[in-house]
Amino acid sequence: MMDNNLINPLTRYHDDDFSKQSQKYPGIQSKMDPLPNGDMRDYEGHNLLKGRHALITGGDSGIGRAVAIGFAKEGADVAIQYLPEETDDAKEVAKLIEEEGQKAVLIPADFRKRGEASRVSEQAIKEFGSLELLVMNSAIQQNSASLEDLSMDQVHDTFEVNIISMYEMVKTAVPKMKPGSVILTTTSLQAFSPTPILLDYAATKAAIANFSINLAQELAPKGIRVNSVSPGPVWTPLQVAGGQPTDALEKFGQEEPLNRAGQPDELAPVYIFLASNMASYITGQVYGVTGGQSIN
Repeated sequence: MMDNNLINPLTRYHDDDFSKQSQKYPGIQSKMDPLPNGDMRDYEGHNLLKGRHALITGGDSGIGRAVAIGFAKEGADVAIQYLPEETDDAKEVAKLIEEEGQKAVLIPADFRKRGEASRVSEQAIKEFGSLELLVMNSAIQQNSASLEDLSMDQVHDTFEVNIISMYEMVKTAVPKMKPGSVILTTTSLQAFSPTPILLDYAATKAAIANFSINLAQELAPKGIRVNSVSPGPVWTPLQVAGGQPTDALEKFGQEEPLNRAGQPDELAPVYIFLASNMASYITGQVYGVTGGQSIN
């Protein structure tokens, strides 16, 4: 007898070549082909986050989008930060959050500018009155063929968005967070197995992993848990907006043991678990969702 609850991970999502495509940074999810699986359509919530207020940076597309919708399905109100160029994608996410009966707050901001991360967290706290869940997920990923092609402007932008904004955000948010609150970050397989074409991006992701483990020790006595999720190759706008060379997109993710790229819907449940009370004894950890590659 066939067990209909079994799903073959090799073929659950897109497992063929991707078409060559490129977009200007930051990339618009609605223009991708194929569209990422990032709306959590098959996910059934169980009120794991009922009554909580969440801020998710980079919540308009990719992993952040799936997490935002997943949190809403679990009963949380959600604010998302996004770049002004991503407004159409952000409005789609807000609509899906509201369809779950939850409040959606849209906060455009560019973390390349100092002070914006603090402003975003302050605005989210003002809108909700409190903040129990903080997911710092926004990132710049731009490939460079060689060290000679890597501009210092890109290095500065990548560090500002990917890691410096996190320091700025937690310094503003943490004093307002109560025991039981949760901070989650997004690192990457690149932190542990870096690719030369992502010299600056990989370095920031290694910094995020260290930052998260260190911050967890700082905040544990306050009853605030901090964990990080480490994705492998996931089909998001980052990839088509300069994160990968166009010629490499066709086989994107197929070198993993599961022979395909991951989808945002496959990442979001890990964030939901770590944000929930089920993970009350978990802090200072990095969770790999990589398609089979080790982060150790």
